[in-house]
Amino acid sequence: MSIKTKHQQTDDGYKINIYPDDLEGAGSSLQLNSLLETTSLKENEKVPVSLVEGEEDGFTLKGESEHFKAETQVYYKNRSCDYLDVKLKIQYIGSETLDTGLQIKYELLGAGKPTWLIPGAFYKENRFSHNTRMYPRYDYSGGDIDRLESDYWAFRSDRASLPAVFAWNNDFSAALFTEEMSELGLSGLGFRGNEEETSLWINYPYREEPITFHSPVDPHPADCPAHTWEKGEEVTLSYKIYLGNNDLHSYDPFVREIYAQHQEKYPTNPWVDLEKAAELTAHGLYEWHYDDEHHILMETAAFDREFNGNVGGQGDRPNMHVGWVSGAPYSYALLTYGRNQQNTNYTKAAVHVLDKIAEGLSPIGIFWAEWKADKGWGTGWNPNNKWLQARTVSEASLFMIRALHFEKEHGQTHDNWENAVRSNLDFAVKCQREDGNFGSYYHSETGEVEEWDGAGGILWISALLEGAKYFDSRVYRDAAVKAGHYYQSFILDEFIYGAPEDVHLTPTSEDAYNAVVSYVLLYESDFDNKWLELARRAAEWMMTFRWSYNLEFPEHTMLKQLDFRSRGADQASPSNQHLHNYGLFCVPEMLRLWKYTEDSYFLDRTRDNLACFLQCIAREDGDFNAYKGMVTERYYNTNCFQPKGMLLTLSHAWSVGVILYATQEAAEFAEELNL
Repeated sequence: MSIKTKHQQTDDGYKINIYPDDLEGAGSSLQLNSLLETTSLKENEKVPVSLVEGEEDGFTLKGESEHFKAETQVYYKNRSCDYLDVKLKIQYIGSETLDTGLQIKYELLGAGKPTWLIPGAFYKENRFSHNTRMYPRYDYSGGDIDRLESDYWAFRSDRASLPAVFAWNNDFSAALFTEEMSELGLSGLGFRGNEEETSLWINYPYREEPITFHSPVDPHPADCPAHTWEKGEEVTLSYKIYLGNNDLHSYDPFVREIYAQHQEKYPTNPWVDLEKAAELTAHGLYEWHYDDEHHILMETAAFDREFNGNVGGQGDRPNMHVGWVSGAPYSYALLTYGRNQQNTNYTKAAVHVLDKIAEGLSPIGIFWAEWKADKGWGTGWNPNNKWLQARTVSEASLFMIRALHFEKEHGQTHDNWENAVRSNLDFAVKCQREDGNFGSYYHSETGEVEEWDGAGGILWISALLEGAKYFDSRVYRDAAVKAGHYYQSFILDEFIYGAPEDVHLTPTSEDAYNAVVSYVLLYESDFDNKWLELARRAAEWMMTFRWSYNLEFPEHTMLKQLDFRSRGADQASPSNQHLHNYGLFCVPEMLRLWKYTEDSYFLDRTRDNLACFLQCIAREDGDFNAYKGMVTERYYNTNCFQPKGMLLTLSHAWSVGVILYATQEAAEFAEELNL
């Protein structure tokens, strides 16, 4: 899409309009009314555009206010997509020091209420009004700030996997991008949409308002730092402008372009290779998470074993979910590694855990979600303690089927696993609605679907397809295909939500992983290109959660001292902001998607994901204060839950297990991955 510009002179200076070439004369554009404005003064000032000078490959804008002189150089760029590259040179011309931040703001002109995207941090309205979990929500009418609702939001750039703010109206879309760090420190992104205006902006330094999202239960006041300007001080700020059509997927060309630039700028830094990572995490999963007394994979293990002993073992959580944060996926990974490496301890442990899960059928015929040492089997972390969630149960079913396939190839049979899996798959078929929806939450005593909303049931597609092959069942396959037609609406709407038990009906990176796995498997079931296109689109949405750059961590923090590179990590979700490694869950499907599409972007970004989490696997006892084979769940990227640069000093079964799983699956592609 070609970008055009025009300028018009007013009493307050020039207005610059930027628009797609196919909208010339339509009145829809991105409009710049001033070169910059201050943000911290009692009466903020704007630097008007007083001069426009055209050049062959762009144009220059100049202006001056009481305290600032500014020159903006705009260059047309045509790489993988068209965009504008902007350099803003600022000189402070005041006679005394001045404390203020600066904002570069554009208005989005055109019909329709706006839609938003800040990759990894904000998706559309971001939260339904009836969501049980509180985190920032956009409300065109203003909303209730006590419920974290507002018609405007501003955030630190380090909350974003790619520091850009996108906006859509009925006619087109636009985005502003800047790097995380600038000459004025950490940058920020923001937007506003109401009856009066639709606008998007960049703040230097950042501003977080109307509140700071520190956690769902602990929002902090607005955080609006300023820069102290000295007489004669000069700085240069850089940003980019992108325009797309009104398709909600139009972010993808610009995300790809910025990623391509970041590939050259921000290197990865894996600590170990795939083989060593598998060896370490197999050890860690068995040594620190396997409980031979109860035959579970304990969900957490404290880094500091002495402290853990002093507090009665409270750092070790003697519970096991059957999927998601523990259970079948990671038992499967330990099983395959144990058999392939002829390690009988690992193999026996994995079989014991899968036996335990197979025994844990609820009265309605599906797995209980969680086993606790003090309570036994139960429903997990759902909004209602009588509910079981589709994603947890379907994921457990999927990996138990994979374990059955694997064991069959090695001459082993497990009737109890087969019976348990059949019971789960039969329930899914029975509860499926005519339109293909499996529902998201089930009553654990009656089997009634208690919550139809969300894509929590999307992973039943994968379980049913693999179950159809194992049990030679046309019924299972037909149910999966019907579901594929239903759940495509979430992908096409660019808003897949409902995967994790503990973040009710929230868009998350985990929803993207589940969609990728399910639609790749659908494509492999009949090679209908419709499924491949949906898998591709889901994967591209997934990349909005994946870091394209390396964060600048504070100097004395753990992650800075470890030289942790964030490129390739994923944001967990807008409501649960930290970096996690769960994207490794879909490594095999992503690599096959690369093969099917011949799109190297998918290979590159999957390589990044692996490379990122070949860091911070404890290589020996004492490595980053952990024990050999331990892996944290959380790397803190911003001011959310914990200070930026910290890591959670708990090893999690899933964080260890998903590396063990992905490194084994990636071995087939070791040459192409070159890790």
